[in-house]
Amino acid sequence: MIKIKLVRSPIGCSPNQRKTLDAMGLRKIRAEKEFKDSPAVRGMIEKVKHMVEVVR
Repeated sequence: MIKIKLVRSPIGCSPNQRKTLDAMGLRKIRAEKEFKDSPAVRGMIEKVKHMVEVVR
């Protein structure tokens, strides 16, 4: 399992990055979600890596 935390606001980011955050369920700063470790989730993290933090 991977725990993801939103640490930066999505204001000013691209629409694709905003959609990725919405798909992950990260809507507010300091929101945390837990996901199964899969290639799809890792790709989503890579797309928004400047706004999220991996909390294991």
